[in-house]
Amino acid sequence: MSDSALAGTSGPFEEQRRIFELLSQETRHLIVQYVLGHPKHLTSLAELSYMIPKSKAAISDQLDNLVQAGILDLYRHEPSEDKRDYPSKFYGPTEYGVEVLYEYNYLRGVPAARALYENTRKSEKVERHQNAPRPDLPRPVREALSTE
Repeated sequence: MSDSALAGTSGPFEEQRRIFELLSQETRHLIVQYVLGHPKHLTSLAELSYMIPKSKAAISDQLDNLVQAGILDLYRHEPSEDKRDYPSKFYGPTEYGVEVLYEYNYLRGVPAARALYENTRKSEKVERHQNAPRPDLPRPVREALSTE
């Protein structure tokens, strides 16, 4: 595996155990599922808090864990920072995250996650966030998540 925040473990089985533990926690698992299901694979905190029945603080804490582990990253869209109705911070997979999600068979579920996301009723605010301008993911991540 590539270098990661999980490096320095005592062997491949320990790393597998830690990744499994990271991805199997309920809130983190739901975050990953909704990121994979999002049409752009970049979600705002408001979108996640609408979809996941947890507090924004709990979701934010788990996002921080996924970012620290190198699975997700915080992507900023600077042109939206001064716009009140649009988010400027989005969470999406990293190249390492895509490798891990592939290895643990999460990417096989992208079409189902997308269908679930698209068929969920959303509030006006969440629709606005979903359609907001956002940065591009790195090319290798976009290509790995492409369902075409």
